[in-house]
Amino acid sequence: MIVVVATFWDVTGHTLPWSPASGPSFVHMLARGAAGRGGSTMRVTTLTDVADRGRTNEDFVGAGPGAAVVVDGAFVAGAEKVCRHGVAWYAHRLGDRLLELVGAGGDEALTSLLATAIEQVTDEHRHTCDTADPASPWAAVAVVRARAGAVEGLVLGDAAVVLERADGAAPLVLTDPREVDIGQSYLPALAAARDMDERGAVLAQLRARRNRAGGFWVAKDDPGAADQAVIGQVPARDVRTVALLSNGASRLVDLFGLTDWAALAADLGASGPAEVVRRVREAEQRQSVPQDDATIAYCTHLEGG
Repeated sequence: MIVVVATFWDVTGHTLPWSPASGPSFVHMLARGAAGRGGSTMRVTTLTDVADRGRTNEDFVGAGPGAAVVVDGAFVAGAEKVCRHGVAWYAHRLGDRLLELVGAGGDEALTSLLATAIEQVTDEHRHTCDTADPASPWAAVAVVRARAGAVEGLVLGDAAVVLERADGAAPLVLTDPREVDIGQSYLPALAAARDMDERGAVLAQLRARRNRAGGFWVAKDDPGAADQAVIGQVPARDVRTVALLSNGASRLVDLFGLTDWAALAADLGASGPAEVVRRVREAEQRQSVPQDDATIAYCTHLEGG
């Protein structure tokens, strides 16, 4: 049993100047938390690069007391008709609330904290927006918490968490392929659609499988979706680094197949998140794939517990 004597946190660092025309934004932080014998520290470098310099980044990234969070907001055509806030608002509100809850300490499971965050954000706009509509904002989530001698990870939707092992063994990789797998089964019907109405009907069928048994699960308006998250845990002493990636960054592995997870972890250590995102942008251009917001939280120097 861990007795919580005190809880505090300190995030220090700097943000490099950035504008929509000048490239990705970086934040270098020390995320330190203490909760009795469960105190922990880790250094977190974050990078987020918007796909289109003319619009708002729909990804969120942040770090707090022994925790890091990435939220990947999903663009949905027509979302503005049912939610006046938009996808970026939802992703950032969910990320803020989740980071606050995870960083507060305590023994509550990550799935429970995610469920609370989803419920709180949904409550913020359910009276002004149609939160139950299939086109209302939703997001994928990746969370890491270093606490009580362990590093815990959670993924809901098509984000990724990569825990690099200190002994050089294969990393523990948390991914949730259900959305991608189910989405691919609809590609023939989308390709055969004769007009926008037929295409819209196919997409409506796909959305109907969201947050349903036998379908795929994301953060939206149903707190129960958090119970479907992919979770994992490794003793902190066995972890060298941890990376959280939005699908715009993880596509170097899971879409383009240009590297594997172990090599990606090594590349992050050798060259940093900026080089990984540069390679993603290069592959997108070479293969004529539309850009996506790309976000990475890279955690090192895990201590404590």
